[in-house]
Amino acid sequence: MRRVEHVMGFPVSLRVDDEGIGDEVADALFAWLREVDDRFSPFRPDSEVCRHDRGELELGDLSADLTEVLDLCEQYRVATGGAFDVRLPGRPLDPCAVVKGWSVQRAAELLTAAGARRFILNAGGDVVVSGGPWRVGIRHPEHADQLCTVLELTDGAVATSARYERGDHILDGRTGTPATGLLSISVVSPSLTEADATATAAFAMGPAGVDWAASRPGCEVFGVDDERRVRRTAGFPVAMATTA
Repeated sequence: MRRVEHVMGFPVSLRVDDEGIGDEVADALFAWLREVDDRFSPFRPDSEVCRHDRGELELGDLSADLTEVLDLCEQYRVATGGAFDVRLPGRPLDPCAVVKGWSVQRAAELLTAAGARRFILNAGGDVVVSGGPWRVGIRHPEHADQLCTVLELTDGAVATSARYERGDHILDGRTGTPATGLLSISVVSPSLTEADATATAAFAMGPAGVDWAASRPGCEVFGVDDERRVRRTAGFPVAMATTA
């Protein structure tokens, strides 16, 4: 089964190779992602996030899901010394850096619960796989038609933070200005929740974020700094070259 839909502002593609996994499973997966967009978008005035930001919903009134997301945001804020912060002065509350990976990881868990064992779920370049090996390309940070590396994953996730899609959209919470020092950073982790948030947080930290991300349990890292130097951890799963 294969399906592609546009959700949360980016394409989400699903491939499931197992027999017996039908369209109803994909329907439930995309319905979940649309629900997340409705509830957690900082761009929808009636979303739970916006209502909380305006003071219409106190902490005790929030859903368990949003409480979990905001708790994760706070954990990353503390862990990065404030470089990752979803509550910047003068800006609306924006937990998207955690919501994306968290929601897509939940979607992957829906697939597993439905009996899927071999699948790949790609949400705007952030990927969860199961039952590999799967090959996943990491886009070159300066050349859209090139890859800077290809990795091989059996089970797990990879997320990349960079400037190439949305410009200087990641801010350093310590200064309130666009993060500098890195062109891109990719993080591999067992969970896309961890991979995506860690990649964004590390990018916000600048060059120091590479070592910080590498120190996170279960994380492997591939980073390109603004001087075009590549730094990667020894366990980053670079795919072996194939012969024709």
